[in-house]
Amino acid sequence: MNDVSGLRPGAEVAACDLSVGGPLPCQRLPATTDPSQEAVLERRRRLSAAGYEIEQISGRGAEIAPEKLAGSIEGFLGFARVPLGVAGPIRIVGSAANGDFFVPFATSEGTLVASFQHAFNVMNRSGGAIAQCGDSQVGRAPCFEFANLPQAAEFARWLASERVSLQEVTAGTSRFCRLLAANTAIVGNTVYVLFEFSTGDAAGQNMVTLATQAVCAHLLANMPKPPVSWLVESMMSGDKRATPMAFRSTRGRNVSAEIVIPPKQVERYWRTEPAKMERAWRQAVNGAAQTGAVGLQGNVANALAAIFIACGQDVACVAEATTALTRVERTSANEVYASVTLPNLIVGTVGGGTYLPTAHECLSMLGCAGGGHARKFAEICATVALAGELAIVGAMASGQFAAAHASGGRKGATANEKRVTNGSGSHES
Repeated sequence: MNDVSGLRPGAEVAACDLSVGGPLPCQRLPATTDPSQEAVLERRRRLSAAGYEIEQISGRGAEIAPEKLAGSIEGFLGFARVPLGVAGPIRIVGSAANGDFFVPFATSEGTLVASFQHAFNVMNRSGGAIAQCGDSQVGRAPCFEFANLPQAAEFARWLASERVSLQEVTAGTSRFCRLLAANTAIVGNTVYVLFEFSTGDAAGQNMVTLATQAVCAHLLANMPKPPVSWLVESMMSGDKRATPMAFRSTRGRNVSAEIVIPPKQVERYWRTEPAKMERAWRQAVNGAAQTGAVGLQGNVANALAAIFIACGQDVACVAEATTALTRVERTSANEVYASVTLPNLIVGTVGGGTYLPTAHECLSMLGCAGGGHARKFAEICATVALAGELAIVGAMASGQFAAAHASGGRKGATANEKRVTNGSGSHES
C-alpha cells in the first residue's frame, strides 16, 4: 500500500488498489479543481499508464451495439452525457476493500468532486477509514387476501411448514438466489409475507421478483384455501422508498465505515476544531429530527447517486439507501470520531447496468468488476459516503458552506469569491 502520510495540505497523491490483479501505482494526478484541457489529458495519460481502462470514459472506445442494450432500454436513441470526474486516492482498511482507491463520480454538481477530494486528503492523513460489510439480503413482499380471518390465519400457520419446499423453488429460478426467511403479518383477512433472499454479487431486484413469482405460484397451487386476490409486491418490502424497516434488519447490504481524525488535521483542512464539528452535527440532527426524516444523515445521496451513475447501478435505489445514520462526535482525546451506517445499500457488481462500457471501466477502476466484489464495492460506497458527511460538517462548522458553493458550484464566480473560499480550506483540493 502506498504511503500517504506525508501529504501536504491539498496534495493529491496517486495511489491505486494494490490487491491481486490491481493496477500499478501511478503519478500524482492534477488537482481536481484544475478544469483545463491540459489537466484532463494529463489525468487520462497517467491513469492509462498505470493500467486503468478509460477508453470508454474518455470517449475513445467503440460505440456499444444497440442490440446489446436489449433488456436495459426501450426506444433507444442515444446516451445522456453526464460529466465524470475522479477523486482519490482514498485509503480503506476494510473486510473486503483493502487498499487505496480512485473513485469515479458522474455528476453535474459543482464542488462535489473537489469536496470529496478534500475529505479524502483528511482521511488519508488520519490513517484511512475502516469499513465493514455485514448482512446481505433483498426482500419482496406479496400479499394474499382471503375470504375471512380464519382462512388467513390458517394460511399463515401452513406457510411456516413450507420453508424447505419454497427454498427448493427459489433455487430453481437462479444459480445465485436463495430464500433466507419468510415473515408474515396478518391484517384482517389479508396476509402479508416478506420473503428475504440472498442474491450473490447482483443487486438482485429483478432476481428476487422472479423468485417471488415462482414461490407464489407454488403457494397458490398448494395452500389450504385459495385467496380471493393476491399481489406479488405489496409495497411492504421498501423497494425504492425510504422506510425505517431497514434499521430493524437489512435491505440490500448493511455496511458501515468509520474514522478518527486528529485535531491538527481538523484545523489544518477545515480551519475549525472538533468541538465545533460535534456541535454543528448535533444541531443539524435536531433540525432533521423535526422534519420526521427517516435516518439521520447529511448528504449521503450525493455520494451514492454519483457513484451509482458512474458504476451502472439502479439510481432509483438511492431513495432507499439514504436511510442512513451518521455520527460525528468528539472523543476524550479531542479527536473527531465519525461514522456512517448504510443498512439499505442496494448495489451489485454483476447484472443490471454493470455491463455497460463506462460502468465496467468505473467498476474496474475500483477493482470491483464482475463476481466476487459486491461486498468490496459496498465498503467503498460507505467510505465515500462518510467522506461526504465529513465534508459537509467541516464546511458548516468552519462557516464556509455557502462560500464554497458560491465559488465552485456556480458559473461566473468572481476571483475574489474564489480567493475567500480557497483561503478557508473548506473545499480546496
